[in-house]
Amino acid sequence: MSGYDTCTSGRVVVGVSGSLGSVTALRRAAAEARRREAELWPVLAWEPPGGELAARRSPTPPALVEEWQRLARERLLVVLGEVFGEAAPAGVPLHGLVVRATPGLALVETADRDDDILVVGAGRRGWHRAFSGRVTRYCLTHAHCPVLAVPPSPLEDALTSAHRRNTWHLPLNVRQLSS
Repeated sequence: MSGYDTCTSGRVVVGVSGSLGSVTALRRAAAEARRREAELWPVLAWEPPGGELAARRSPTPPALVEEWQRLARERLLVVLGEVFGEAAPAGVPLHGLVVRATPGLALVETADRDDDILVVGAGRRGWHRAFSGRVTRYCLTHAHCPVLAVPPSPLEDALTSAHRRNTWHLPLNVRQLSS
């Protein structure tokens, strides 16, 4: 029996933006979907520039909204291609979804079944946490299904550190990146 034929245990919904945190969450969600014999639902949320409030104040031509929707679909396909290659993960039914909404709301409204699992990137560690993690906090607070918050990968921490050192023009020990 193929994982594409039936779904025995709900859906694994995961937020995808293309950030390192969302890529880490997507990989974990795919493994979780395979383990549970569930469907994988990567969700990319988008909003008009300036947010919905700005869009309500000055209506946007439908052609422009369609272009933004197309770009969001394209971005989701690029991220899925970068993570999985040309094919969906083996044995996992994949249902990509693009939603016009804030990311937290889009994820919570998509993961609306009791047997769903919502997977989100947990954001940064340390003092950076004060400035990130809004989507994760929203999902943990509002979801009606279990939420799996995936911590950043060690590579993300190493890249952030390297970027910070580069920004401040500090010497970088390249050997530290490989460990």
